[in-house]
Amino acid sequence: SNSVLSGDSCDGPLVSSLPQSSFRSSSQLSNSHGPGFAKVNRRDGAGGWAPVESNKYQWLEVDLGVRTEITAVATQGRYGSSDWVSSFLLMFSDTGRNWKQYRQEDSIGAFTGNSNADSVVQFKLQQPVFARFLRLLPLDWNPNGRIGLRLEAYGCPYKSDVASFDGSGCLLYRFSPNTTPILTAKDSISLKFKTLQNSGTLIHTEGQHDRSLTLELHKGILLLHLRKVTDRLTHASKLQISHMVVSLGSLLDDLHWHHVAIERVSGRVNFTVDKSTQQIQVPAELSPFEINEISFGGVQCHGTQMVLSRRNFHGCLENLLWNEVNVNDLAKQHQKVSITVCYLSLGRIVQCFPTPQRDAGGGGFRTWNRAGLLLTFDLQQQVGSLWLYLSETRVRLQIHKAGRILLDAVTGFGLNDGQWHSVDLTARRGRLTITVDKEESSTAHASPSFPVVSGNNLFFGGCPDSKNNQECRNPFNVFQGCMRHIHVDNNAVDLIKVQQMLIGNYSDLQIDMCGIIDRCSPSHCEHGGRCTQSWSTFHCNCSNTGYSGATCHSSVYEQSCEVYKHKGNTTGLYYIDVDGSGLIKPQLIYCNMTDKTWMVIQHNNTELTKLKASSGINQHLAYFNYSADAEQLGAIITQAEHCEQEVVYHCRKSRLLNTPDGSPFTWWVGRTDEPQTYWGGAVPGSQQCGCGLQGNCIDSDHYCNCDADRKEWAADSGLLIHKENLPVRWVVVGDIQRPESEAAYRVSPLRCHGDKNFWNAAFFNKETSYLHFPTFHGELSADISFLFKTTASSGVFLENLGIKDFIRVELSSPMEVVFSFDVGNGPFEVRVETGGMALNDNRWHRVRAERNVKEASLCVDAFPGATQKAPADGHIHLQLNSQLFVGGTASRMKGFLGCIRSLQLNGRTLDLEERAKITPGVSPGCPGHCSSYGHLCQNQARCVERYNGFSCDCGLSAYAGPFCQREVSAYFKPGTSVQYTFKEPYELTRNTSTQSQSSSIYSDLTLRGENVSFSFRTTQSPALLLYICSYYREYLAVLLNRNGYLDVKYKLQNSRDAEVFRTSIRNLANGQLHRVSIRRISETVSVQVIYFVTINVTYTHSNKDILSSYSLDPEIARLNSLGFSGCLSVVQFNSITPLKAALLYPNTNPVIVTGPLAESTCGSSSPANPYPAETTHPLSDHSGTLGTGEPIVNAIKSDSALIGGVIAVVIFVILSALAIMVRFLYRRKETFHSQEPKSIKPEADSPEYPFHSEPTSQNVLSENQKEYFI
Repeated sequence: SNSVLSGDSCDGPLVSSLPQSSFRSSSQLSNSHGPGFAKVNRRDGAGGWAPVESNKYQWLEVDLGVRTEITAVATQGRYGSSDWVSSFLLMFSDTGRNWKQYRQEDSIGAFTGNSNADSVVQFKLQQPVFARFLRLLPLDWNPNGRIGLRLEAYGCPYKSDVASFDGSGCLLYRFSPNTTPILTAKDSISLKFKTLQNSGTLIHTEGQHDRSLTLELHKGILLLHLRKVTDRLTHASKLQISHMVVSLGSLLDDLHWHHVAIERVSGRVNFTVDKSTQQIQVPAELSPFEINEISFGGVQCHGTQMVLSRRNFHGCLENLLWNEVNVNDLAKQHQKVSITVCYLSLGRIVQCFPTPQRDAGGGGFRTWNRAGLLLTFDLQQQVGSLWLYLSETRVRLQIHKAGRILLDAVTGFGLNDGQWHSVDLTARRGRLTITVDKEESSTAHASPSFPVVSGNNLFFGGCPDSKNNQECRNPFNVFQGCMRHIHVDNNAVDLIKVQQMLIGNYSDLQIDMCGIIDRCSPSHCEHGGRCTQSWSTFHCNCSNTGYSGATCHSSVYEQSCEVYKHKGNTTGLYYIDVDGSGLIKPQLIYCNMTDKTWMVIQHNNTELTKLKASSGINQHLAYFNYSADAEQLGAIITQAEHCEQEVVYHCRKSRLLNTPDGSPFTWWVGRTDEPQTYWGGAVPGSQQCGCGLQGNCIDSDHYCNCDADRKEWAADSGLLIHKENLPVRWVVVGDIQRPESEAAYRVSPLRCHGDKNFWNAAFFNKETSYLHFPTFHGELSADISFLFKTTASSGVFLENLGIKDFIRVELSSPMEVVFSFDVGNGPFEVRVETGGMALNDNRWHRVRAERNVKEASLCVDAFPGATQKAPADGHIHLQLNSQLFVGGTASRMKGFLGCIRSLQLNGRTLDLEERAKITPGVSPGCPGHCSSYGHLCQNQARCVERYNGFSCDCGLSAYAGPFCQREVSAYFKPGTSVQYTFKEPYELTRNTSTQSQSSSIYSDLTLRGENVSFSFRTTQSPALLLYICSYYREYLAVLLNRNGYLDVKYKLQNSRDAEVFRTSIRNLANGQLHRVSIRRISETVSVQVIYFVTINVTYTHSNKDILSSYSLDPEIARLNSLGFSGCLSVVQFNSITPLKAALLYPNTNPVIVTGPLAESTCGSSSPANPYPAETTHPLSDHSGTLGTGEPIVNAIKSDSALIGGVIAVVIFVILSALAIMVRFLYRRKETFHSQEPKSIKPEADSPEYPFHSEPTSQNVLSENQKEYFI
């Protein structure tokens, strides 16, 4: 400001020296209680000002004589009395009209006043006020006294140079034509303006190279245009080469001063309107400075048509500065000001006038609400009642009588945009007309059959709060907004006389001001949330943003694949939000949930690219565009424990890196934008390949295979694992210019695993111990999330203090978590109770707390969350200044005992482990995860603890995968067999290090009982599914008979015949998956078949349902000769999983595999493809639906090879003194006959589904099929 300062201070008293004539008030109790006695620390008169009545319509006003910079105000009660004001509103004005309310933090209107009559309470204004008039409105006062007040203001004189523009002229400042503008490091333009018109051009500049800058007011919003044109032509579309526009501010047409500054610092432009600043990175071609001329108030001064708007500014401009030089010497001019009325309350509102017969009325309004009553009155001659109101942002007029609508008309649209809109209602000669904004297109007409003449009173905005009121009825919403220019019968209504109760009456109004606030400018909606508002609040629409909450602050996605995995999710595509509520956007990433959780980030060129010599081309440049942007990639790599990217270079007479002493032919660039001259498998700066580091290159004189420059094809490949250089952004291949040169390269997707943040933990073993971090800055939005486990009943998780404000999260009892804070409105608490479930069970529990300008919320695990709304128009800034204490408090009281993990504040993870290493009473890391995550290990898997997590041991399970949930299945090609040999007991004890997959349990060597389970899928019947026999010719056989029934044949004693048990489920050879479980204990056999429903069949050897015995060998031999065609899955015999051992661990188990054997998905309950497949990850063509925590189905392309044919499966158990053997025998038929039509000829590698439900499509075996037993 241009203040006349004394010692650079602006805090001198402004009121104490003023004459009594400078004071005004709404009323005074007596002459000695007049407003002129309201001076701080004075005892004149009755010791201060006191009004006749103590109510909310009283006010005290001070005229400072000239516009002044006001920096503070102070209040005091009336001397020697019990009269004081405990809270008040502060208004300011330049003219004594059109008041504006001062608000703290843009939301708080009320100031806290006095608690006695003697003490002085002073408030330093956060932003100085520049005004001539001050007005104080008491809100609360001593309930045992009345309103009593003495006042002081502090500040200094303000120098002002004002120019008035009438909408037709402008002020031009032209640099000397002989002077070439000098481009400096910093340039600036600043001014203040006020206007009642919502549109007009404030500044327009013309600069070097046909660049221009325009500052335009459009519907109360400032638009900054940056343009470059090619020539001074007449067709605007041909002039514009590039154009950038930035908007800032709102409701700037309120006839109050607004500060604007445009500052260029190098390539950045700072655009400021009042207290809001936006930083703009401007392209060099649009740099708006090197200016030749500047015009203020319009563009006609230039005599050109190079601008977007030709509407000049109508209002006042003050202190026009170009690089701190005042270019405005015009005299200060004043403008006549209209009177405005503001409707505030949600209660009943009234503005009524006694009127004679009138047939015309109108006025202007502005509001954010979609609905509200504008005007109502009763018609003469008891014709009915008229209502003019807003309905769904349109103006609607209705006339009712006795509950019946006599007339209904509607016009206008979108009238809740906060702009001023005019409404005119006229009734002449039987014609009723409503016009909005004086536009013909927004006019509605009606021709009622009765006269439309108002009764005694007109009611604006609502009805009086009176039980005896029979004249005014409002079936609609009350109006909340501003009205001005109210006319009745073409006569303006003097609202000042209404305020003085000289005409009409009113309630819950602020007259001579418009208190509308744009709560969406600046918007508190984060991450692209769309802001809408009403008079008293705003709402954020978070649809399609990936964020949730009252202000779209919290991400709905997890921060890594690791987190998704530990929620039980399987491999697929997931949205990853690396920094949670931070600025980095979510990204769709493929998560490969193996033992290590891999994040796979694709780019646009993962295929092998071949290069040949071409004339005139010395280098080949390949740029890799990743599915994540640079910021996302950097965050993913930093967060991961390990990242890698494979690079491959095939060559023939095409050198790769040359010698370490020579210039490299090929190099690549990573995220540091620096050339890298090492290849996969080597270290940075070595100018080597992997073979050079290992010393096994094909030419010992070179450090890459390709550098040998041979005519034969060679290759260099390996993994790049140094995270600081990843990912590969582009590659330059240089040695391809020679005629015989050929090369091919491939850069794989970036792969990262691990999440350092998710497992970052600390253990607090003393109540007085804590970790401290820098102050938490979450002024407007603060979210805190972490996991904890404890056996203690209470303790503070974290705490941060300010002078008055604080924030704290604590375990208040074993069954309650409390989130408490204070932002200046008093302490608030949000509590979540667990309904009797204890949280001190030494299991991990997740806590998430969030506080924003609208509400505070707390969530614990999956328990119902709690929310508390923020007070309307209260303090919104959380101001902290102490260190952040984790695991304790500054007072060392109520410390937390236990573990805290993955602590994140506004998306940033605090490194608890690193700080715990140097803090007594705190240990880094926190083992013991199986108690919380062990349930994820399925199918008899065992949870194994790790330092930074856990794993599932699938050794005793027939399943595989990270959680042992993946079925291990096989669909065999013809000629395949598997043999599994059990070790002797003494061999097992001698070799205790044998892995669990190859281990056997001694109890398996006996046949006192069996647990056998497997799944199958086939269309063949009859068929032998499973056969177990001993050296003594005892056996168990599971088969499908010719009708598709499942038979279980047991022979437990050599001297007795075999017994057959049959289930009641028909046709299990239907191509669907069936699960069979057989359990025998001594002479009791239980058979369970899962087929839509579970059927348990229990037999003993004396059961009468046993089928007739028959000779074993001929029947088994006959079925075996037929073979088996189908799928077997998750085969388990007691603790042995022979099929899994053969497929996954053939080198570490006693298995012999004959013929091709590959894993298949045929055992899945709903397989997408039941054939063995090699999975690749080209994510360029995803399909399926996206959802939080759900993978995209069919997102991975697979190349499948059909393994067809007929398979015979037999499982043997051979007992002897030396060995026990289980054997799978798979034999094929020599010829294959199908019952399908001859026109369908599936290829050998056809991906068609092999199983059919039709009973006629069974496979026929040739006669020369043979089965051999060992």
